[in-house]
Amino acid sequence: MGPDGSVRTASSPEGQITRGTTNLNRLRRVDRWMAGRAEIVELLRSHRDPLAVDLGYGDRPDTAVEMSRRLRAVAPRTTLVGLEIDPARVVDDRDGVRFARGGFELAGLRPHLVRAFNVLRQYDESQVGPAWARMQSGLAPGGLIVEGTCDEIGRRCAWILLDADGPRSLTLAWDPEHTDRPSDIAPRLPKALIHHNVPGTPIHDLLTAADRCWDSAAPYAAYGRRVRWQHARTALHAQGVPCELPRRRLRDNVLTVPWEVVAPVRP
Repeated sequence: MGPDGSVRTASSPEGQITRGTTNLNRLRRVDRWMAGRAEIVELLRSHRDPLAVDLGYGDRPDTAVEMSRRLRAVAPRTTLVGLEIDPARVVDDRDGVRFARGGFELAGLRPHLVRAFNVLRQYDESQVGPAWARMQSGLAPGGLIVEGTCDEIGRRCAWILLDADGPRSLTLAWDPEHTDRPSDIAPRLPKALIHHNVPGTPIHDLLTAADRCWDSAAPYAAYGRRVRWQHARTALHAQGVPCELPRRRLRDNVLTVPWEVVAPVRP
């Protein structure tokens, strides 16, 4: 940012213009997760002027404004900048959010947190690593990236948490009332994983195991899908999958595992 708080727009933003479709509240699940994630909240609170970037907010700025509101609820000093590579989508600043043109170079900013959602889905898998690396190079020390994908109205989501060294975890999150089985998330896996979801791969093994535990938790169905998933996730953990077991009650059904559990096996 310049001394007046303006964003220095990159002369040649890096990336491709995507479809840009979005909807109000589409990214609520990832927002709730970020706002409840201790390492993200502590990161933002530990800085006097924490900066977050919503990369590729699309043809409407709503999800960037929503992200800002949810982050500020837990880290009030957070400044959010929405970046779009398509100059026609850059809007005037509003609701305390700044908007500018930018791509994977992050418009020269040094953010502590980047959310890049539904951006890489339209890229080739071979382009994911370079895109990650470009964003990682622009992070402030200790910064984090949340990169993922969701369906058109945000009922099913999946994202990867990265730091400057690489991926740290994979999270799947879904609306309990509109998803029958954990593997229904498969079409929304991030680009780094979606083409690897075939028998014999780590991500396929995880989804298969989650489905089996979901089936085994059928006796809890009468208590609702959230309760059933809590028992299914506990069973998954008991089988040796190092998934997180949240202590607080969640609105969404969530499965978070270390990246090593699902990382593609390279030949």
